[in-house]
Amino acid sequence: MKNIGVIGFGTMGSGIVQVCVEAGYVVKAVEQEEAFFERGLKQINKNWKRAVEKGKITEGQVEEYQSRLVTSTNWQDLATVDCVIEAVNENMELKKEIFKRLDKIVGAETLIVSNTSGLSITEMASVLEDPSRVMGFHFFNPVPVMKLVELIRGYDTTEATYEKSKTLVESLGKQAIDVKEAPLFAVNRILVPMINEAIFVLQEGIASAEDIDTGMKLGANHPIGPLALADLIGLDTLLFVQDSLYEETQDSKYRAAPLLRKLVRAGHLGRKTGRGFYEY
Repeated sequence: MKNIGVIGFGTMGSGIVQVCVEAGYVVKAVEQEEAFFERGLKQINKNWKRAVEKGKITEGQVEEYQSRLVTSTNWQDLATVDCVIEAVNENMELKKEIFKRLDKIVGAETLIVSNTSGLSITEMASVLEDPSRVMGFHFFNPVPVMKLVELIRGYDTTEATYEKSKTLVESLGKQAIDVKEAPLFAVNRILVPMINEAIFVLQEGIASAEDIDTGMKLGANHPIGPLALADLIGLDTLLFVQDSLYEETQDSKYRAAPLLRKLVRAGHLGRKTGRGFYEY
């Protein structure tokens, strides 16, 4: 495997592109418009500049990385890739449309991957002529820093597809874990309800936001408190994920805290709006 395609150049897509080119792959990144690459490229180059300043890489390496990155608005450029990773918004219908389009462009042996944090790989793969070559990769944000990738198979995914996927992920310097398809997979299935419970604790007046976060950092050895983490994730994203988990399972233990919904309705979404559980 030498050539990787990435569809979507937002926060996750650009992060995936960065780790792929650093691992030696030629990457073809595809977006709807050239302007959509600007923010992601700025962040990638900022990361490389910082790494050069710290002596972790050289200017020569940066030039190498840049030479392996191709940006395009032409989907036909994906015809020769060995693997294509879809990294668009968490919208099932959008992802299925992308998979349908890819099915007519990429080769029969091309590995087709969705970077999703909880959507069904089985459903996405169902629109392909050969669903056996589809995998889910759940990268964690920020991709260049976080070591974990959850590997998720669809119902028809073959063992060969899984092994090929695991080899690819490990070549990126990541640690893969094998996770069965289920709502939110493994990590978010544990993490999101924990954050939601912290919001209930705040809502019920049991402790302040600062004390909740301090308690979890010092008492559970977490690097960041759950409410600060919620602000970092984005409260709208968190609510969407929480609601998805509840709708999929119909289990009342997963209902979102009313305070979370209220903050989202108020437009206080965390760091990206300057106000959530804290002010920034």
